[in-house]
Amino acid sequence: MVIRTDETDRIERDVWATLAGVHDPEIPPLSITDLGIVERVAVTDDAVEVDLLPTFAGCPALDVIRQDVEAAVRASADGRDVRVRFVFTPPWTSDRISEAGRRALTAYGMTPPGQRGKGPVVVPLASLSRSEGVICPFCRSRDTVLESAFGPTLCRTIHFCRACRNPFEGFKPKTSRVPSRAPLPPA
Repeated sequence: MVIRTDETDRIERDVWATLAGVHDPEIPPLSITDLGIVERVAVTDDAVEVDLLPTFAGCPALDVIRQDVEAAVRASADGRDVRVRFVFTPPWTSDRISEAGRRALTAYGMTPPGQRGKGPVVVPLASLSRSEGVICPFCRSRDTVLESAFGPTLCRTIHFCRACRNPFEGFKPKTSRVPSRAPLPPA
């Protein structure tokens, strides 16, 4: 049970401010709070607990993120234990990226994903046509194509802008659209 006091409220605010200074190791200009992976901060008499949502379960940066969070939070924990864990509920979606995070992605040369509606989360693996709605972070053109559904990490894709002829990365969108499928022939 967490009993709120002025001290625990102050520590929690300090921890959130500290977390805003922890950056994603794969996208350095993006903080983990702007990425939306910080799900919960709880302060008790003996510990500071931080729950993080991985963007993908197999993300290679999880250990580095955990170490960075533990080191950063320890300075704000007033001698309490620091407990960092990855949780999978609710699932992270790209809707959690803040507006500041979207601007940081664009400035970094990476297209932020579009907003999604309500419904099941589907991660499309590939597209055979133009990159619908993917805007080039360099020239703002929509004349882009998906070069590869497999970027340098599981959560990224590679696109090409036909207007300025630059390649660029994008986050794999997690959308509510379920791809249409042709009906299976009768058995």
